[in-house]
Amino acid sequence: MPADDDPESEVFEITDFTTASEWERFVSRVEEVLTDWKLTESSVERWSSEKGDYVNGTWEEECEDINFADYKFSITHFFLKEEFETEDVKDKSEEDTLPSAMQDLLCMHNDFPPRAHCLVRWYGLREFVVIVPGTNCEAIISESKCNLLLSSISISLANSGCQVPMFVQIQQKWRRIYAGECQGPGVRTDFEIVQLRKVPSQYNHLSGLLDIFKSKIGCNLLPLPPVDVAIRFTYILQDWQQHTWPQQPPDFDTLLGGEVGGVEFGNLPFGACEEPISELHLAATWPHLTEGTVVDNDVYSDLDPLQAPHWSVRVRAAENPQCLLGDFVTEFFKLCCRKESVEEVLGRGFAEEEGQENNDISSALSKLTEPAATVPLTKLSVSSMVHSARKHIHRRRHIDESPLNIEILNSVLLYLFPDAAVEKSSDSKSKTAQSSFPKTPESEKTPEDNLFLQLKSAPTDSLTYRLALCLCMVNYSYSGLPAVAHLWQEFVLELRYRWENNYLIYGLAGGPPDLRCCLLHQKFQMLNCCIERKRARDEAHREGCKDKGKGAVSGSTREVSQGKLRDSASDSEEEFFECLSDQEEMEASQSEGGKEGGKGKAEGRLHPYNNMTLLNSAEPLYVPVTQEPAPMTEDQLEEQSEILAKLGTSAEGTHLRARMQSACLVSDMESFKAANPGCVLEDFVRWYSPRDYVEKEEVDEKGNKVVTGELSARMKIPGNMWVEAWDIARVTPARRQRRLFDDTKEAEKVFHYLAMQKPGDLARHLLPCLLHAAIQKLKQEDSKGNTTSVEKDIQQATSQANKLLHSVNYDYKKLEDFIKQLVEMETVITRARSLRAKFAVNEDDHGDATDELEKFVSSLLEEPEVVVIGAGQGLIGRIIHRLFSSAQRAALLSPLDEDLEPDRKSSGESRKVPDFPPPAGREVLLRTCVPRPAPYSKALPQRLFCVLMKDEFRLAGAFSSDTSFF
Repeated sequence: MPADDDPESEVFEITDFTTASEWERFVSRVEEVLTDWKLTESSVERWSSEKGDYVNGTWEEECEDINFADYKFSITHFFLKEEFETEDVKDKSEEDTLPSAMQDLLCMHNDFPPRAHCLVRWYGLREFVVIVPGTNCEAIISESKCNLLLSSISISLANSGCQVPMFVQIQQKWRRIYAGECQGPGVRTDFEIVQLRKVPSQYNHLSGLLDIFKSKIGCNLLPLPPVDVAIRFTYILQDWQQHTWPQQPPDFDTLLGGEVGGVEFGNLPFGACEEPISELHLAATWPHLTEGTVVDNDVYSDLDPLQAPHWSVRVRAAENPQCLLGDFVTEFFKLCCRKESVEEVLGRGFAEEEGQENNDISSALSKLTEPAATVPLTKLSVSSMVHSARKHIHRRRHIDESPLNIEILNSVLLYLFPDAAVEKSSDSKSKTAQSSFPKTPESEKTPEDNLFLQLKSAPTDSLTYRLALCLCMVNYSYSGLPAVAHLWQEFVLELRYRWENNYLIYGLAGGPPDLRCCLLHQKFQMLNCCIERKRARDEAHREGCKDKGKGAVSGSTREVSQGKLRDSASDSEEEFFECLSDQEEMEASQSEGGKEGGKGKAEGRLHPYNNMTLLNSAEPLYVPVTQEPAPMTEDQLEEQSEILAKLGTSAEGTHLRARMQSACLVSDMESFKAANPGCVLEDFVRWYSPRDYVEKEEVDEKGNKVVTGELSARMKIPGNMWVEAWDIARVTPARRQRRLFDDTKEAEKVFHYLAMQKPGDLARHLLPCLLHAAIQKLKQEDSKGNTTSVEKDIQQATSQANKLLHSVNYDYKKLEDFIKQLVEMETVITRARSLRAKFAVNEDDHGDATDELEKFVSSLLEEPEVVVIGAGQGLIGRIIHRLFSSAQRAALLSPLDEDLEPDRKSSGESRKVPDFPPPAGREVLLRTCVPRPAPYSKALPQRLFCVLMKDEFRLAGAFSSDTSFF
């Protein structure tokens, strides 16, 4: 038997045809996605489309990733959310009802929707699915691959029963070419696109496009049904030469001469340096035409934009126009990241020269404690002092070596210290009033006044606020960082001069530092407090020399009642007491006998307290003259808190902490003892902390009610600090006590702090003030236009800045984003101002015409496209016509009609120049309903959208066929 006949020697190769291929997996995956999105559930209900739904409605989308072998695709479902009433069509059978997408092809309510997906604009669809190549994937260019994808979606639609149209993006992505299909019961629509670079001459008009459309539908039915036509021509205006420049030209006679938009010190500039509106697009639309009612061929056209029944306008804004306020704030913000010191910026020689000036006050502690009687304050004005200081500074310095020349520097300093240019009267009180910063009553404050509290900056027009504006301007308009360092050195020197000569710093509210403001403002207030105390002490010294030993010099008082501090309203009591030396203090204490309960001479009394008497005698209880507590800035409070926390919880640490915190208490006890000889601790508690003295009624042996009292439970705790403080307190009036607040020491601390500030540190301190000024500038400029969106944005920005600026460490990334928001708001306001100028909106006029123009301008900024009421014949239409006409004449150097001579007007010479340029884009929409592919087929919607531009020719067609018999 041959070997071939052996059954065991035969080998069978088995092919498993049930294994799914990559193509089948892809089709199955598409069907799964359609099922998950519930697009396979056919419905005979549809909601009616109204005019404007595509623009005003909410478009949503959902996306999934799918793979064809190792090639990635993204499938996305776009749909308009159903927010309108539905139309019930259940009376028709499902077979007779066309899919919603096919019905949308003939809908005329939402032709040419602005800012919509290109498929929505071309086909009028409200729901569709798109498959596009994934990111970093090559485009589908091969014809075989394109056909494979189209067959895949066709099978997926047929298997799933989905009636939502599906598209596949093919060719290069920039061409925006989509091929797709929509299937229904016995019907199918094919979506096709043609895109060319140039418009063929035979199709450059309506007649040629109609020929294409009729040949494509291939209907043998005669006569053909009329074709519905919708036409839209877009004209672009780019020339604004007939309008004024957005910024005033430079004034070379001012300090900021040569700077575009330059303003005086104290005012931030505002506005764009270039035209913020780059283009105005006018769309002239003929919405509902029938074939044959309008002529448009290669010889003649009836499509005159002035005769179009519908006009709409949109504007195109310039991208990132240069805005002055944003530039100023951004450049100042960059300073925050600089690390150079003043010495590194200005050079060691420059800094040493300043140091030589400061060496004259090396003995500041001895010099500043001397009375200022050697300088006759009533005979010198601040202006002469400042002038002499300026001359003393600059006598050895060449102007060319300084970042700021002397003229600009003096102008800035006079803006910061305007009292230097005002002659003072001989009355020191009036001088004090003129130098201090006026306070606004809380009841009269407006929300704008309290903006600095939200931003932790400084009050408007205060010294700190002015300093921020000046540093911002010299940083932007002059030599940047060196100018900032130079101005800061001169500023500190001016403060030093005022401290030495007992002149209050202008632009600061009286009283202790306001912890709600920025730290730098608190330091200035602290220095002002030192000057006030020093002036009062010098005056008290002079009065004491005249009338030594005649009692306490009237001064500042602090009255404590019901556990709260309240200041005396007496004008004569707003100065501090003279504090004698320790030796005089001890001698006075020994002469009076510092023993508790001693019957020495009463000193430092203000007035009796609530008709009370001392517990151990019938003497009235007097309110003593006390020292003011030492004012502190927030960094000092933090430092003190850290020191107290480091003492720990041990008994020794707790005791030391209590001693440190009781300095003011001991001072008040000493003053109380001096004012009330023979008093006891209970007397002091009754005045200082009434809640710690408990009174009760008792009945004595005779049956009479007697009121007795005792210290509270916390006052009786062993080791109570009040008892210990009372024991160590001496009988010493306030005027002879050691000062709680050493103004000389604190002033030198402030000057050391200021001298150590780098320009970057200074910028960080003043950034809240500058942002405060920027927000106020935006509010001021927006109040002229009443832009609703900007007003809301400013409120949100203020709330955001409140969180950013109150943090201990600034988040520079978030601050940078915040500044960008301010720039965007400035841009919006500038755009609104530009449009109002172009449409001649008069803010002072409130007539009907102005209201109409104002509403139109506001809509242009907030809406994608605005309808022009009355088209070319209305008020706004005539203005737009004039804008285009002026631009055309300017472009072709043609005179205006009013400039022509009468005989030339009558000859019609002025009409040689067209009022409108050639349309930048033409869109033609053709629709009809014809049977395809045979005359006996069902009549189905056909649509062709044509785009004719200078560098593009696009045809987007949707052609439906009856598949019942084919």
